[in-house]
Amino acid sequence: MTDERPTLRVRIDPDLWLFVAPRHRVGQVAVPHDGTATLGHVTESLGVPLTEVGELVVDGTAREPGRLAEAGSTVQVRPVRRPQPAPARFLLDVHLGKLARRLRLLGVDAAYRNDADDDELIERAAREHRVLLTQDRGLLRRRAVRVGAYVRGTAPADQLTDVLDRFAPPLAPWTRCTSCNGELAAVPKQEVLPEIKPGTRRNYDDYARCRDCGRVYWRGAHARRIDGIIRAARSVHPDGFS
Repeated sequence: MTDERPTLRVRIDPDLWLFVAPRHRVGQVAVPHDGTATLGHVTESLGVPLTEVGELVVDGTAREPGRLAEAGSTVQVRPVRRPQPAPARFLLDVHLGKLARRLRLLGVDAAYRNDADDDELIERAAREHRVLLTQDRGLLRRRAVRVGAYVRGTAPADQLTDVLDRFAPPLAPWTRCTSCNGELAAVPKQEVLPEIKPGTRRNYDDYARCRDCGRVYWRGAHARRIDGIIRAARSVHPDGFS
C-alpha cells in the first residue's frame, strides 16, 4: 500500500543543511501537507529558522512565509543573501561573550550581558533595533524575534568572520570599550597619570577613556594580538573600515 497523503516537495539549499536532520539533507524532501500550514511553518518544522531564509520560492514564484502552498507544489528554501541589509547594531546572547569583545575591538556596536535571559534579549533587541546574534535555534524561532541571525563557527575567530561576512558592518578599530561597549574619547596623558602604573607612563603617550564606564585604554603589550584580529577582519571586509 502506498501513502497517498498530500505532500509538498521541499528543496532546502545545502547552505542551510546544518539546521535540518541528516535524513533531510537531500535534494528534495516530501512533507505531508493538509493545506493549512504556512510556508514559514513548513520551513521551521524542518528545523530552519526563518531568520536564516532569504527567499521561499513556490513553483518558481517567490512567496512570503505567511502564505499557504497548495499540495503538490515544489518549495525552494534559499539562504539569506550576503551581505544582508540590517542595522549595524548587535545584541549577543550569553554564550557569545568572546565574539562581543572582538566586535567591540573593531568598533562595532555589540551589546552583551552575561546574565540576560531569552525574554530580555528579545525585548532589548526590538527596543534598540539590534540584530540578535545567537547559536540557539529555538530562540531564533521565537515569533517575537524581529531580526536575528545564527552565528556559525565554534571558535571566536570563525564566528567573527561569519558575522562580518553576513552583515558587513562599518569598522572603526580602537574606538569602543571592550568592557561595556561605550565609545572611546582621546584624553591627555596628564589626565590619566593617577590611574596608570609607572611602567605604562614611561612607555606610552596616547590614551583614551570610555565615555560610559571611564575605563582607560592605551596600545600596550596586547596591541600586537589585537592588530592581528584587525588584519584578519580587513581581509574579510576590506571596504568596512572608516
